[in-house]
Amino acid sequence: MTQHASASSKPIDRINSQSNFLEIDNLFKSYKNPDGSEFSVLENINLNIGETEFISVIGHSGCGKSTLLKIVAGLEKQSSGMVRLEGKEIRKPGADRMMVFQHYGLLPWLTVRENIRLAVDEVLQNLSRAEKISLVNEHLAMVNLTAAADKYPDRISGGMKQRVGIARALALRPKMLLMDEPFGALDALTRGKLQKQVLDIWENHRQAAMMITHDVDEAIYMSDRIVLMTNGPAATIGEILEVPFSHPRDRQELRESHEYYELRNYALNFLDRYFTQDE
Repeated sequence: MTQHASASSKPIDRINSQSNFLEIDNLFKSYKNPDGSEFSVLENINLNIGETEFISVIGHSGCGKSTLLKIVAGLEKQSSGMVRLEGKEIRKPGADRMMVFQHYGLLPWLTVRENIRLAVDEVLQNLSRAEKISLVNEHLAMVNLTAAADKYPDRISGGMKQRVGIARALALRPKMLLMDEPFGALDALTRGKLQKQVLDIWENHRQAAMMITHDVDEAIYMSDRIVLMTNGPAATIGEILEVPFSHPRDRQELRESHEYYELRNYALNFLDRYFTQDE
C-alpha cells in the first residue's frame, strides 16, 4: 500500500476522493509555551475530501486528531495554511459543518425532541413551525428514537444519547458531518450497533464525513479512506489508505475477506511503528 493511493482504484460507486469539496493545504498548528517558545502540534497537513466521502483519521493520543477536526469545524484557528469548503476559507463555525461529540452535549433539562428542536430553531429560522416539526420527527425516526422523543437525557442509554446528537446534527442539513470519537464512550455491543446505524444513515443520505477514532476495525468498516497520523508533537499525515470495499457494507462479509485482514494488519503495523511511549 502506498501513501495517497489513487482514487482510480476505487469501485465505481465510490466518490472521487480528490474532488475539492474540502481542501486542507499545508496546515500548521502550534501553541505558545510559557517561556514564549512554540509547541508544534500539526505540520504540513494536506488532505482533500470529496463531497460524499467518509474519512477516518486515526493515530495515537497526542497526534492532533481532534485539533485537526476542530480546525475544520472552525472551533480552532490554524497557525498557517488554509482550509476551504467549496472554495471558501473556513474562518469560524457554521451550520454547514456539524459536530458530533463523544460525550453527547445534550441539555439535561430538555427532552430528546426538544434538544433537536432547539438546534433546528436556531439554525433553520426560515422554516415554518410545521416544517420544523416535520423535520424533527423525520430525524427522530431516522435514528429510531420516536418512542423516546419525550424522555429526558438522564432517562435514556448512552447509545440513545449519541443517536440524539447524530439526529440533531443531521437535522440541520449540514454539508459535512464531523465526529470526534462518537462511539468511544459506549460498550462494545452498543458501539457496534450504533456504528451500523450511523453507516446506514450515511449510505442513504450521503454527505462528507470526517471521523476521529482510535479503532482500526471501526475505521475500516465505516470509511472510504483512512488517514494515518504520525505521533505528536509535530504530527503529520503518515499515509492515507484506500478502503477497497463498496457500500453498503456487511460487517460479517468484510471479516471473511482476505483484503480486510491485509488492510487491518497494515494499519496496525503502521501504528505500532509509531508507538513509542505509553499513552
